[in-house]
Amino acid sequence: MDFVLPARPVRMQLCSGRGHYDAVIAAVLRARCSVWVATANLKEMMVEERRTSARSRGRFRSILEVFDELARAGVELRILHAKLPSGPFRERFDQLPRLYQGGVELRECPRVHLKTVIVDGRFCYLGSANWTGAGLGAKGEGRRNFEVGVITDDEGILDAVQELYERIWTGRECGACRLRKDGCEAPLDLPTARLVRSRRATRTAEGAATTSAATEGGATENAATENAARESAATERAATERTARESAATERAASRAPSPGGRAKRASAKASSTTRDAATRPTSAKASSTTRDAATKSASARTSKTTTKDATPKSASTRTSKTTTKDAATKTSKATTKDATTKSASTRTSRTTTKEAAKKPATSRAS
Repeated sequence: MDFVLPARPVRMQLCSGRGHYDAVIAAVLRARCSVWVATANLKEMMVEERRTSARSRGRFRSILEVFDELARAGVELRILHAKLPSGPFRERFDQLPRLYQGGVELRECPRVHLKTVIVDGRFCYLGSANWTGAGLGAKGEGRRNFEVGVITDDEGILDAVQELYERIWTGRECGACRLRKDGCEAPLDLPTARLVRSRRATRTAEGAATTSAATEGGATENAATENAARESAATERAATERTARESAATERAASRAPSPGGRAKRASAKASSTTRDAATRPTSAKASSTTRDAATKSASARTSKTTTKDATPKSASTRTSKTTTKDAATKTSKATTKDATTKSASTRTSRTTTKEAAKKPATSRAS
């Protein structure tokens, strides 16, 4: 489909960067009838939740959750893309049954390179931005792509863009496509291809369903096996306990019943016990006497040792006292001798004085 429309005045807005998010994503959130998307790359995108309260501000959710709500409201959702959607997109897509059961139609054409978003047949975005967070300004500043585009509600432009979109979507351009046999997995002009949401998404969903069924079947079998094992174990425990009770009752009955010669056996046992006690007592008495003697001897030995030790210090004390007495006697005799000597000298002195005194009167009488 090749054309160039005549020039004429058209009302439009130019957007770039974050402007894509504020204009295009906002229009998608307000959709009431249809949302058609054409993009080369298709990726998961996180968008802000609607600010219904102060707490909801700053929260984000997947754009696919928004699509799920729109599909529930009956909005027609189409995505025409050139490559396999990103892994996170496919993973989240397969978690939303309403979408992979037909809520969102996905068709792949390797020649698609236009980027457009048409909402309700009245809003049209044409530009360079793919359906990605970096392209439509959902990422932060410094991570967004450099993109530019125009927004218009002009009916002529809307008609031309929607007609091109419809021709690609329905496969009317596939007949002359040279990539039909090389590079195109499912030409869109085939009847079966129009029913395919996404080959890979379908296989993923079917694989998940098969795995879930197998898991449930295995879980059922395991539960049945476990129940049978528990019942068997309970039956065995009951039989064992019953056998044990019967055996114990039999043993008690046998012990209580009188046996022939039982009294004679008990008397013989008592006699033998008495004899053993009698034989044991003298030995015990001897052993106790021997023990007491040994204890007495040990005590005597300890006492004699203690007495000897005590006597030795006393003897030393006696010797010390004798030595002290001798020293005292010696000192006393010496002192006595000194006193006697002193007294003798005093006697001699007094005698000499007496003689001198006797001589003095004679001299005085002579004079």
